[in-house]
Amino acid sequence: MRKYPDRLDKLIYCSRTIPEIEKCVEELRNLFRYYQSVTGAQPQMLALALSARKNLCINESVVSLRQGTAVDAGCQKLTASFVRAKRRLDPDLPFCQYFEGFDERRDIRLPNGVYNLSDLREWSHQNGVCPYFLARACVKRAEIIVYSYHYLLDPKIAELVSKELSPRSCVVFDEAHNIDNVCIESMSVSLSRRSMDRCSKNLDVLDKHIQSIKATNSSRLQEEYEKLLQGLKRVEDARADENAWANPVLPDAILKESIPGTIRTAEHFIIFMRRLMEYVKHRMRTKFVQIESPAAFLRDIKSRVFIDRKPLRFCAERFASLARTLELADVSDFSALVKLTTFATLVSTYSRGFTIVLEPTEDRILHENVTPDCLVHLSCMDASIAIRPVLERFHTVVITSGTLSPLEMYPKILDFDPAVMASLSMTLARPCISPLIVSRGNDQVEITSRFESREDAAVIRNYGNLILEMAAVVPDGIVVFFTSYIYMENVVATWYEQRMIDELIKLKLLFIETTDALETSVALEKYVQACESGRGAILFSVARGKVSEGIDFSHHLGRAVIMLGIPYVYTESRILRARLEYLRDQFGIRENDFLTFDAMRHAAQCVGRALRGKTDYGLMIFADKRFCRSDKRNKLPKWIQEHINEGSVNLSVEEAVLVARRWFPLMAQPFTKEHQLGVSLLTQEMLDKNKNIMEKFKYVVSEVD
Repeated sequence: MRKYPDRLDKLIYCSRTIPEIEKCVEELRNLFRYYQSVTGAQPQMLALALSARKNLCINESVVSLRQGTAVDAGCQKLTASFVRAKRRLDPDLPFCQYFEGFDERRDIRLPNGVYNLSDLREWSHQNGVCPYFLARACVKRAEIIVYSYHYLLDPKIAELVSKELSPRSCVVFDEAHNIDNVCIESMSVSLSRRSMDRCSKNLDVLDKHIQSIKATNSSRLQEEYEKLLQGLKRVEDARADENAWANPVLPDAILKESIPGTIRTAEHFIIFMRRLMEYVKHRMRTKFVQIESPAAFLRDIKSRVFIDRKPLRFCAERFASLARTLELADVSDFSALVKLTTFATLVSTYSRGFTIVLEPTEDRILHENVTPDCLVHLSCMDASIAIRPVLERFHTVVITSGTLSPLEMYPKILDFDPAVMASLSMTLARPCISPLIVSRGNDQVEITSRFESREDAAVIRNYGNLILEMAAVVPDGIVVFFTSYIYMENVVATWYEQRMIDELIKLKLLFIETTDALETSVALEKYVQACESGRGAILFSVARGKVSEGIDFSHHLGRAVIMLGIPYVYTESRILRARLEYLRDQFGIRENDFLTFDAMRHAAQCVGRALRGKTDYGLMIFADKRFCRSDKRNKLPKWIQEHINEGSVNLSVEEAVLVARRWFPLMAQPFTKEHQLGVSLLTQEMLDKNKNIMEKFKYVVSEVD
């Protein structure tokens, strides 16, 4: 950025979770310190992290609400422009002193430097301004931005936060092994009978608001109507920054049009949404699973209730405009209606890459007398729809992860041609990872999580013996991953009956991840305490769960990670079946290839929790006979494959324990930075040599330019 200021304006670094974002910013801070030690001055650059209100808010009354939507709503009730206008007439109304401080000093500038989320909160508290809106305002000026994927990939959020970022930017998607799933989730919507009932109540509330305004201030509705005649884009350009009514992505050509007359007036829009809601409810009465394209859905809604495609396309924008006119501050109260308008806009905007799945609940199928219920999924099948605007807009896009394997699959499912594609190995000064493939128990019975073997008592017993014997050998913490919550429950219940859990608790304390986020957080906290105290602990977790993504088990917190089985996704899901058909028809990706690719990237993500730095070490155990096959092993990351040799494949439980007994004493020997020089750390001579090479390279580049 300093060498070529005319080519690159910003570095936009995207990661998945808050801990990963904060670690990235701290690493950037270390880099700034290094620059200062070498040059005597820090780079004159602004680098900051950006996150949601719940992670940045410093107003005690708002942040105490904790849940994201509640915090957003609490903020809106204090900062919306119409709320502040009322406060000018009634000074006793509650307000946010930090937002008012920011509004009075909108030209306030963060000094150059690196700001993590905690740094933003502290600086803003000292200066009496809102850290969230300060960060939003500084994004345009900052040279380095670190935030979540969704600020670029989710069109509703990107329109508010990232639309003014310079195209001459380098975008980095870190931890991008699941980027296709993030893209799909950001463009998908699901409706249920319960959400339709809430939507009906939302429409009743809106109708009352409209009648109240007509009686007291009808000119406000007339003014909105006249603005809508002029076209959406000009209305949207006047939106206040603090507005929370995010709009789904629409092409500019559509945004320049005026709202269709059928939904232009507020009353007509309410009537229109009721017709749409009743149609969706009618479709939910089905007894059978139905899968259809958006085009078929639009034809059916046209023939049954005479709803055209064009007004559907503008539903989300029309509701956002009406919400502003009616001065609705609490977005959480209208989440069901927002979901329905988003559904309408997406289904009428995209004709390809989407599928509608109507899926009755099992109770409806089995019992005729049960109240009918059905889920209506508008599922995005094509991940490239969300990421294509990013690829087309920005100068450079880098997709990277430690478990991005096999590389060839990602250009296919994201539909782009990579300029550079490389798989890099690790430079390690010692064999600090030891991948072992355990395929059989001590009784020589093959172990696997295949469906037909899941109830096999011998397989479950051998899995229990593996964990028991490893718990006796491995120091400190062990993390065990199961393929699903149901499988974990069944296996643990069997181990209780076989008295294995009692034996396991004698060796280490046992903690279990659940579907409840709070319970899992407590289990993680206690697991860390047990490892820190020297008691040792085992954590039972699930692939694709919270623990498998973004939680670090560095050093003694994860001396061994055991993957019980191959974490294939549930293949009977109708949405998954539809996506597999789309990938086969559009991109030529075979069903088995994608399922294996998806399972192996999650397996690699799970076992990758064991190694979190050059001084760390850990045992990686793949406990399933299918890992012995080359078509499975070849889909593991290169840095894991390089450490798999003939002596670590097709092992019994006893053989794996012997390997662990020999390996851990070797790893426990003193290991300092000097051991890494010349191998995983560059010596001064290497730095000088590389500097000469880079100088020659710069000369060649300048000559080519």
